[in-house]
Amino acid sequence: MGEPDLRKQAEASSVDDDFHVFDTTLRDGAQREGINLTVADKLTIARYLDDFGVGFIEGGWPGANPRDTEFFARAQQEITFEHAQLVAFGATRRPHSKASEDLQVKALLDSGAPVITLVAKSHDRHVELALRTTLDENLAMIADTVSYLRGQGRRVFVDCEHFFDGYRANPAYAKAVVRTTVEAGADVVILCDTNGGMLPPQVQAIVATVLADTGARLGIHAQDDTGCAVANTLAAVDAGATHVQCTANGYGERVGNANLFPVVAALELKYAKKVLPEGALAEMTRISHAIAEVVNVTASTHQPYVGVSAFAHKAGLHASAIKIDPDLYQHIDPQQVGNTMRMLVSDMAGRASIELKGKELGIDLGDDRELVGRVVRRVKERELAGYTYEAADASFELLLREETEGRARRYFRIESWRAIVEDRPDGTHANETTVKLWAKGERIVATADGNGPINALDRALRVGLESFYPELAKLELVDYKVRILEGEHSTESTTRVLISTSDSTGEWSTVGVADNIIAASWQALDDAYTYGLLRAGVEPAE
Repeated sequence: MGEPDLRKQAEASSVDDDFHVFDTTLRDGAQREGINLTVADKLTIARYLDDFGVGFIEGGWPGANPRDTEFFARAQQEITFEHAQLVAFGATRRPHSKASEDLQVKALLDSGAPVITLVAKSHDRHVELALRTTLDENLAMIADTVSYLRGQGRRVFVDCEHFFDGYRANPAYAKAVVRTTVEAGADVVILCDTNGGMLPPQVQAIVATVLADTGARLGIHAQDDTGCAVANTLAAVDAGATHVQCTANGYGERVGNANLFPVVAALELKYAKKVLPEGALAEMTRISHAIAEVVNVTASTHQPYVGVSAFAHKAGLHASAIKIDPDLYQHIDPQQVGNTMRMLVSDMAGRASIELKGKELGIDLGDDRELVGRVVRRVKERELAGYTYEAADASFELLLREETEGRARRYFRIESWRAIVEDRPDGTHANETTVKLWAKGERIVATADGNGPINALDRALRVGLESFYPELAKLELVDYKVRILEGEHSTESTTRVLISTSDSTGEWSTVGVADNIIAASWQALDDAYTYGLLRAGVEPAE
């Protein structure tokens, strides 16, 4: 592969080189349990990260496995990076050899990446036990590999593995590693909290001391084993670090790495550091969720800044204040990071919660205190019975419309339903449901089989109603959750069912509660169909 044009790569970056946002999702993040990225996945994530505007994307360890080698080859051909520079990761040369003859070092050059990150030992015990060499030879390995790669026209960063633990054990040697790295030509020395055991005051003190004693440009790589990776990263910045290594959504080995999104948001919004291209911060929520879809890990609803609950308000006291000024209970405007404020309706709801939620749904309750009070009472009564409206916006909107319009929206009316589950001698089961209902003045009897009684009920409803409402053909049940609520006896407890439905343009959730799982499911299905027809602009039949 030809030599990369480093000048052209550097000019492509739209972010000032004075501060680096370095993403290692494709390398360190991919080490999270349950994540197994294909080359296509890695290429897709790299495009998202470049769109977001990070300065560097560490793509993996070429030469260590065929997948990473293929990724670099394809990335060079298939991606035109607008903001980021591609980084290859690898180790220093082997003890008592030459970097110019090391096959692993050659693989780093062959990757074509304009930037190379080397991992180097900075903890004396690791040098002697893991590398099985001397402290002096370790320094020689670092110097030889860095200077050789620099001589080949590559920009070099060095990750000092286990630096903080090594510093506490032998500060003189840890600082010698930093000095050797800089003298050999590395641009940045990254201090790694590899075990994730440091706390912010410790990180800040050590980074400040190393910076003062060596004059090196320092970076930070923090694991999250104490839950402090983001805080440790910002503590290092406070102490003078100008390079932060993170992963999207905090993916990484064990409990993960410093989360890219809270770190970047803090730098941009709290530190006033311009680390992203103009307008990129507003894409953060979208990028976070898109990457979560690629890695097939459900996005955390409570993730700072980008979680769907990050700006969700439940308590009536909060809602009353937010009605006056959203800043009273929000540290930023959610739109700055591409998120939105949400009002949750629950038994904690007060008048302000209902009014704000109505406005969010496009229903103006005006100054009708009696109406709002009636909705509040009804919500509290139904939540006491087991309903949950914070997880079922569609059911709440139907309730709210019923109160404001003075009648329930009815597209069909149930007369009765019956579900039969037959246990057969061969161990299989047959599920059949019959529904009797009325729609547009006609009585309908429909029967259907399914792979369970709920599926059979859903199919019977479709058989009976789609000729009257063809819009129902677009609806798809995408999630089904059951929770057994407290009762006198486990088999006599109340059942709550939550159903999520999609029409390919949006998704909504509905709730049903009964002492029978099928009856609870019917309620949730009834609301799901009704809301779907409402979304489609169909007028009620009765």
